[in-house]
Amino acid sequence: MGIENSKSNINNVDNRPEWVPENGGDEFTTYVMPGLDPESVNAPKVKLAKRKKLSIDDYYNGIINKDITVLSKAITLIESNAPEHILSAQEVLKKILPHTGKAVRIGISGPPGAGKSTTIEALGCYLCKQGLRVAVLAIDPSSTLTKGSILGDKTRMELLSREKNAYIRPSPSAGTLGGVARKTRETILACEAAGYDVILIETIGVGQSEITVRSMVDFFLLILIPGSGDELQGIKKGVVEISDMIAINKADGENIQYANRTKVQYKQALSMLQDATPGWGTKVMTFSALDPKNLGVSSIWTEINNFMEIVKNNGIFYKRRQEQTINWVFSMVEEEIKSRFYNTPAIATIIPDIKQEVLSGDMTPTTAVNKLLSIYYK
Repeated sequence: MGIENSKSNINNVDNRPEWVPENGGDEFTTYVMPGLDPESVNAPKVKLAKRKKLSIDDYYNGIINKDITVLSKAITLIESNAPEHILSAQEVLKKILPHTGKAVRIGISGPPGAGKSTTIEALGCYLCKQGLRVAVLAIDPSSTLTKGSILGDKTRMELLSREKNAYIRPSPSAGTLGGVARKTRETILACEAAGYDVILIETIGVGQSEITVRSMVDFFLLILIPGSGDELQGIKKGVVEISDMIAINKADGENIQYANRTKVQYKQALSMLQDATPGWGTKVMTFSALDPKNLGVSSIWTEINNFMEIVKNNGIFYKRRQEQTINWVFSMVEEEIKSRFYNTPAIATIIPDIKQEVLSGDMTPTTAVNKLLSIYYK
């Protein structure tokens, strides 16, 4: 189309938008330029290539050959709740199982602000420099309302994410610990088959999640911070009981005195508790995750190596792994039964009425339970 034709089209009132009044004058200076005829455009049509669907063998070969892209896709498959994906994931896990079990599994927890992510990054970078391959599985808290999660660990662990021997995988908890138990355990197996030597699992730090993670790791590290003396009231006894080491972070500058005081308090408290692992006395130490010389994290790693040597020599390591596997089986049975119960159409249909009757006082909770179970068993 030539310039002259364009000008004539601009001056043509027929090209004015519909919102211009029928008798509108020159004050309405906005016009619609006529578009090109699609048929006159000879641009080549580009077909987008369909993403290749990986087979079970593709997943297997990619994982054992340390292909990060395939590993990530396999973990996405594992995390999916679609029935067909669950079946495929189990086939993949069955094939890679002989290549699993060789990594050191470490659970890391602590209250918000204790520096869990900073510690993990410092420890991960230190281990990578020692020639080890490190996988970080960060259980990211999901909203119970929107089911959304932040998944920001790659942002918080910027230095570690640059390490070629490090792999960071934030996984949403989806508001349920049962899903975490199954998916995280299976993700651990995938990372082990991919040749990672150390698996670091960061918990969401909200109580019961620590117990869940304890049931799938070899060593449990609790990160705390120094304070004014009320630390023992601020942390649950149950979390302390399951810890193999308590590390007081941020022990630098003016905090050193407070950190040492906190260390003494926890040593006194632990003397009255049973050790989390037979044959290993729970350690308490102070450190700074921001120490440029990495003296703190190197000491933590030294203690973890001592721990692994002791528990392997006394047989606790193998016994614990066996117990964890069996507990995993029965926890999945419980989750499956729960899922089948609530997904039964008759149950899903009657639950709103049951809720209403219980809330109005027309039915007791025990009667409601018995009624739901009788419907389910029918």
